[in-house]
Amino acid sequence: MNQIVNMILRMVMRKLLNRGVNAGINRAVGPKKRPQDMTPQERAQAKAARQNADRARKSLRAVRRIGRF
Repeated sequence: MNQIVNMILRMVMRKLLNRGVNAGINRAVGPKKRPQDMTPQERAQAKAARQNADRARKSLRAVRRIGRF
């Protein structure tokens, strides 16, 4: 019975942790403007920021996976 409770608790905590990490990364990238309102330079900068955010998410996921061992 205790194992089942621990398993469910781990699943819930993992979901919450992922949601918090994603929210923090999205907030760090900054608020979105519509592409029509951006200059070409701002558009390129926003694209680079999104790509960096995706890389950060993937690297955090890998670190968490390695940390389990």
